[in-house]
Amino acid sequence: MPHQPITVSGVEVTPLCDAVGPMGAAIRRPLAEMFPGSGLPDEPWVLHFHCYLLRSAAGRLTLVDTGIGGANSPASSWAPVPGTLAGELAAAGVAPADIDTVVLTHLHSDHASGVVTDDGRPAFENARHVVQQAELDAAAGPVLDRLLTPIKGQLHVVEGQAEVMPGVHVHLAPGHTPGHQIARVGDVAMTGDLVLHPVQLDDPSVRYLYDDDQEAAARTRAEVLDALRAERAILATAHFSEPFLRL
Repeated sequence: MPHQPITVSGVEVTPLCDAVGPMGAAIRRPLAEMFPGSGLPDEPWVLHFHCYLLRSAAGRLTLVDTGIGGANSPASSWAPVPGTLAGELAAAGVAPADIDTVVLTHLHSDHASGVVTDDGRPAFENARHVVQQAELDAAAGPVLDRLLTPIKGQLHVVEGQAEVMPGVHVHLAPGHTPGHQIARVGDVAMTGDLVLHPVQLDDPSVRYLYDDDQEAAARTRAEVLDALRAERAILATAHFSEPFLRL
């Protein structure tokens, strides 16, 4: 667990590093192609895959995103599986059964595959799993069959903004996926794939090749970043090398 936690509004926020590595051959592209018009070089992109553990003053535990999963997860075609989330949680003194709430920023395989174990059982057996209705409506294929079906009795479906634990809110931020959401606690925003590369902080109009709706994603990114900058908020990112960034 190389990253240190911070405490905001009485909640301890711990970054968990699930993996570090480049995309696999199935979807790998040079940075300049991933982020067209960005001026980035034609070189591979090494991603950090971060999840976040929130521990309230009362001891309630929320996990934001569940990482890339096991060796045979839906992310295995392109991500550096298996992820190390279970070990990261153990280093923080937490067992999967201790988690009360899981917030899924979206259902891409590098954020949601850890909801199940290698044998297909729910990994967080006592947790509600918070997902936006629009994200659920768009789910199909392995994500639906292998990830959502095993946890269907644990889903907590929301629309738009909602308080999912005391002091923990989610906000719809569509574009990367139809039901992409960010999570907030105090002045920390766990942004999922709202911002994928630091170049998008300097210019939110820079598109990302794998955004479902690149125009909507750019518009959402600009609006949300403007609001967060006005607050001087802290970004807790999914794929930057350092998880926390004060705007």
